[in-house]
Amino acid sequence: MIGTILNATAILVGGIVGLTARKQISEPKQRVIKTVLGALVVYVGLSMTWDSLNGSFLHRLKQLAIVILALTLGRIAGRALHLQKLLNRLGQIAKRKFTSATPGNENQNRASEGFITCVLLFCAAPMAILGSLQDGLTGNYKTLALKSVMDGLATIAFAKVFGWGVLLSVIPLVAYQGTITLLAKSVEPYLRDPALLDSINATGGMLVFCIALIILELKRIELADYLPSLIFAPLITWVWR
Repeated sequence: MIGTILNATAILVGGIVGLTARKQISEPKQRVIKTVLGALVVYVGLSMTWDSLNGSFLHRLKQLAIVILALTLGRIAGRALHLQKLLNRLGQIAKRKFTSATPGNENQNRASEGFITCVLLFCAAPMAILGSLQDGLTGNYKTLALKSVMDGLATIAFAKVFGWGVLLSVIPLVAYQGTITLLAKSVEPYLRDPALLDSINATGGMLVFCIALIILELKRIELADYLPSLIFAPLITWVWR
């Protein structure tokens, strides 16, 4: 639950800053923050994968093959379930609400609109699911820590538009991410084999690396469609012994 607590704290801090600050972050500073954040995500993602690969050279190759196979099967399952399309719809709803509440509009600072917009954006993000699963299964909250930074910065802008309503989004966020984390924690005893956990971490690290490509606008990746990979990774590892 550490990752979810960090996420909720970042949103609260960002909301307070947005409500009290007179000026928004300038575009040059936003670009610098995005670049630094993207580089940090690259480091975290690749280090997660590298640290999960161990043993002899042939064993590492086997682990990499499992990661690639898990990502491939996960992508197929995700597209069949239309995961990315579902999250895209939620994101479009949030975008429309934000656009309708921009400065100069009659609906400015609507608390309820701000609440709904932030809940959709913060909870529907693939990082919310990925990070919560990692936190529950392996205790690794790095993904949620990165999400906390991004959500905190976004909340500064949302608070200026919607007002105090954005702060209330922490309630469903804690309930949503916390539930995923606790459910994952309940499954963790069945994954005590280090090889199974390593496969999850290695695959999760590659997904985190893909997030950096999105942040830096280098490549458009339908990240949500790859989330089932975290289920396939330990299954393949268990079968391929």
